[in-house]
Amino acid sequence: MKKEIFINESMGETRIAIQEDSQLVEVYIERQDKQRMVGNVYKGKVENVLPGMQAAFVDIGYEVNAFLPFSEIGNTDYIMDDEPIGGENHRNRNNKHDNIEVDLQTNQEIFVQVIKEPFAGKGPRVTTEIALPGRLLVLVPHKNYIGISKKIWDKFERRRLKKIAKKLQEKDTGIIIRTVAEGKSEEHITNDFKSLFESWQKMEKRAKHENAPFLVYEDLETASSVIRDLLTPDVEKIIIDSKRLYRKTQRYLEEISPSLADRLEQYKLKLPLFESFGIEPEIEKVMRPKVWLKSGAYLIIEKTEAMVVVDVNSGRFVGKKLHEDNSLKINLEAAREVARQLRLRDLSGLIVIDFIDMRKNDNRKKIYHELRKELRKDRAKVAVTPITEFGLLEMTRERIRLSLLDSMSEECPTCHGSGRIISRETLITRIDHWLRRYKSRYRDLRLRLQLHPENAEYMSVEKKNILRGLMWQNFVHLKIEQNSDVARDDFRFMRTKDGKDVTKAMSLEKERSGT
Repeated sequence: MKKEIFINESMGETRIAIQEDSQLVEVYIERQDKQRMVGNVYKGKVENVLPGMQAAFVDIGYEVNAFLPFSEIGNTDYIMDDEPIGGENHRNRNNKHDNIEVDLQTNQEIFVQVIKEPFAGKGPRVTTEIALPGRLLVLVPHKNYIGISKKIWDKFERRRLKKIAKKLQEKDTGIIIRTVAEGKSEEHITNDFKSLFESWQKMEKRAKHENAPFLVYEDLETASSVIRDLLTPDVEKIIIDSKRLYRKTQRYLEEISPSLADRLEQYKLKLPLFESFGIEPEIEKVMRPKVWLKSGAYLIIEKTEAMVVVDVNSGRFVGKKLHEDNSLKINLEAAREVARQLRLRDLSGLIVIDFIDMRKNDNRKKIYHELRKELRKDRAKVAVTPITEFGLLEMTRERIRLSLLDSMSEECPTCHGSGRIISRETLITRIDHWLRRYKSRYRDLRLRLQLHPENAEYMSVEKKNILRGLMWQNFVHLKIEQNSDVARDDFRFMRTKDGKDVTKAMSLEKERSGT
């Protein structure tokens, strides 16, 4: 598989795009005014311990307290039940609903690491099981185990790496060997371990002299972390258009992996990097809910706060076979594209996919196995259930950061995130209600009604009778005015005698929230 990494730095943000066989599969965006938090280690202060929620809230200096589930407490000093925590089995506890008892007190200082970015008003999610990633291995302080990446298949290589890790393992220190360590010399692995171990010792020493909340360790910026985590031998090119990032990456590669340094390129053309390689149009498509497939079928992807819904439609597809065969062909293509879109858009949480109905159970199994095969390319943790008799497949995908849509867009101030605005008829109804309330308290005979130009034209020309009825009913003269500053689903009333804006006088906001 041909893999390429493109890094673009602009005045507002840094963008990283990853292509596999010339197809865009992942995009990361980091705003310069909002640095990533995942991987950061803090000396925090416990604010609340809530056994009923099986969680605690920790002050780490962020505007919202961090969320610490009891299942993420990897330090046995804080656990009062008998079940051991730690090692690779610890993460499996997240799926259980054990009544864990903890020994945490308000104002207690503890070390925590961010594992999920803050989202939708919620604070970051943290764990007490600190893990410091290096290029070849991950150091897990205060643990005593050795883990080796499951992607390293060769049993002799696994045995060799385990032997090296045992030599390095200090007392009460866990080591996880990463995939990229395969084939690396003992010297390289040892140097990576020493660097991480020294960093942790410095962090502990520095943290002793600081009061919580305090940032103990800041993980690499997004561009550097992508290079660290994704730079495997199958990466053919790393193209960067920023001199600063190019030099920084060059120094990093020369120190950690000199054999890969020749794959680094600095982009110097005037045409923007992402446009030059056809990445920009692909990113623009991500903002749209509709995804066209080569066969003429298409997907509709709708994201809510609680879940993601994917609908598979036959669209322009005209098959020459039986309906069942046509449905199978479309669903197979859709399964492959859904897996790519989940990675590309970084969608997470509960995901429901509505495939085209198929009668044969064997065909449903084919779709299920095809999707699982494609999801193996995804670095995020996923769980998939078979297709139900209604053609629905349910799955979950781990959330670490904001989705691409959330990173690239903001809530619309007009529709407030609904994606729709009220109809003109509903707008007229709101104007009518406003006038009735206003005339019940005030006796003004003349008002100016300011509307968006299209709505003003609509009221003046197509709804003359309704406008006349509003004036007769409320015993007021209305003059319609065009104002492009007024939103399409809004209106503004001005008093004619003094030009005062009286719209908010009748608590229009309250009416909106209750409508």
